[in-house]
Amino acid sequence: MNWEQLLSLKKYGDQRMRLRDQEDETRLSFEVDYDRIIFSSGFRSLQDKTQVIPLSKTDFVHTRLTHSLEVSVVARSLGRAIGKEILQKHPELVQLGYKFNDFGAIVAAAALAHDIGNPPFGHSGEKAIGEYFKNGKGKRFKEFLTDKEYQDLTHFEGNANGFKLLTQTKNGTKDGLRLTYATLGAFTKYPKESLPHRPTSAVYDKKFGFFQSEKEIFQDVASSLGLLKTDANSENLRYKRHPLSYLVEAADDICYTLIDFEDGINLGWIEEEYALEYLVKLVKDNIITENYHALTTTKARVSYLRALAISTLIKDTISIFLENEEKILSGEFDFALLDKSKYKAQIDDIIALSVKNVYNSQQVVEKEIAGYKIINTLLETFTQTFERKTQGNSGQYENLILKSFLPDFTFENKSTYQNLIDICSELASLTDGEALRIYHKIQGMNF
Repeated sequence: MNWEQLLSLKKYGDQRMRLRDQEDETRLSFEVDYDRIIFSSGFRSLQDKTQVIPLSKTDFVHTRLTHSLEVSVVARSLGRAIGKEILQKHPELVQLGYKFNDFGAIVAAAALAHDIGNPPFGHSGEKAIGEYFKNGKGKRFKEFLTDKEYQDLTHFEGNANGFKLLTQTKNGTKDGLRLTYATLGAFTKYPKESLPHRPTSAVYDKKFGFFQSEKEIFQDVASSLGLLKTDANSENLRYKRHPLSYLVEAADDICYTLIDFEDGINLGWIEEEYALEYLVKLVKDNIITENYHALTTTKARVSYLRALAISTLIKDTISIFLENEEKILSGEFDFALLDKSKYKAQIDDIIALSVKNVYNSQQVVEKEIAGYKIINTLLETFTQTFERKTQGNSGQYENLILKSFLPDFTFENKSTYQNLIDICSELASLTDGEALRIYHKIQGMNF
């Protein structure tokens, strides 16, 4: 792979070349990507979507929106620092007009959107959709689907749905947000289709990054960016990652490791004594002791250590990326950047404590159970409506469901798969609160 292709300004449907030295510096396309994402309805919905703690009414607990903004800030720092070094190493990019801020803008936009496709109720929402089609009533559709189409549904993936939301033509809006291919490439951490499932232990094979419905679009993106295809003679689409997607992943890893931990401390689920000890181990070489001891509250101490930890991991991530740039460009780097961090033991300790005290807490588990019930009910209602409508035996109930909850939905002239994946994507676009309100209405509980 080469950086000139990887930094492509192309957008889906373009009939002309977009060149960096012809860009308007006041409205750089990579920065326009960021603007379009932040003003999109999909991004706004993240303000009422679970990061870890579903349906939380506590103001200091992170939502998907606050998490995404923080990840974007970290990603921008990573991109700018690495862009500066890349341009020194590849001066031909400077001659083409590229600047180090371009790298920061691309990674910041991709990071801003990284959770945009996630359904209500966190990762349990993804699992609930998959379970409906794998073991629930949705299994009845299997005979009408190809293996890959069925896999898309039984392993519903927020990353793939994010790519769908960013690129789909819907309600008269052609080609989604029309982002640059550089940003779409950096966004796609798992550049493969749903099958084969986890064919290797490489980090980019862990999940999948696009549904069958967006396969053609992703092929065009990958070809334009010069992504390396894995198994070139295979009919299965699998690619090596865009190098900047490693930075998006690292920014996400840094933030969820430290900030979910911080939420657990502020909620009182992780004792301050243990928490501060874990954080101090991570930043012990950089901590200014007198500044730390001057802080008088738990929240202030945790905030200070968290900020220092983020800075520490940013510097380490930059070093790892630059040391491995050639391997990354040749598709030979199979790990997440933080897997190679000199602080990996400390990171693993923090995550283990978060898993025990936060992710598996009774409050989180109970609300995830409720999320399963809500999503299952909505899916069954929506898919029954689709079936009866397309079979010509719908009644007033189905008409009311369409009018109330799927007003812009059309089932005509689409395959069973296309209708089902669109229903799942529509459901995934709901906030936690919206999903709960619709559930109550369907159950006749809102009078």
